[in-house]
Order: sequence, then structure tokens, then C-alpha cells
Amino acid sequence: MAGKFELYTDKAGEFRFRLKAGNGEVILASESYKQKASAMNGIESVRKNAPTDERYERKDSSSGKPMFNLKATNGQVIGTSETYSSTSARDNGIESVKKNAPDAALDDQTS
Repeated sequence: MAGKFELYTDKAGEFRFRLKAGNGEVILASESYKQKASAMNGIESVRKNAPTDERYERKDSSSGKPMFNLKATNGQVIGTSETYSSTSARDNGIESVKKNAPDAALDDQTS
């Protein structure tokens, strides 16, 4: 099964998306957006930027666990990963985003 973007509304009524790998695991999550169109633009930005390694900011979370951010060409964070148990697990997560995001289907759960 291929990856997919899920577009949904959070408890505050704002729009968010998450990228799930073929196994159903969330590999990237967005910030909240007030407008659905902005969230859709975020998804397109992830699709466009995901294949480029330089767009990934590899870092540690506040708890010291490896994680990453995917950034747009303007440096803005467009997606954040979960925390991982090791840097190799994080790097596998990045590879999964690179592989899944460009052709991921959209599952719009907002309508």
C-alpha cells in the first residue's frame, strides 16, 4: 500500500495534515492552518520539497530523541516527524517521506 496524506480538522476546528507510510504509520505531521486552502498548499509543498535532502533539518527533540523537520525553500517548517529511538531510525523516516510524499494520495476527511 502506498503512502497517503490525511487532511483533517483538529479539536480547535483548524486544518492539519499528516503523511502516513504504506504501513499506516504517521511519518510527518503539519502545523495547524486556519484555511483549508492553506493546508492544501502545505501538502503540495511537502510533495515538492520531500525528495530534496537539503530540506530536512535533522535534530534532537527537547527530550533528546532524534527527529526531523521538513522545510520549504523559504526555510519555513512544513512538516515535523515523531521522535525516534535512534538516528538510524530517524534517517529511515526521512527516506520514507522522500519515497511516499511525492505520489501520496489525498484522503480528505474534512468534508
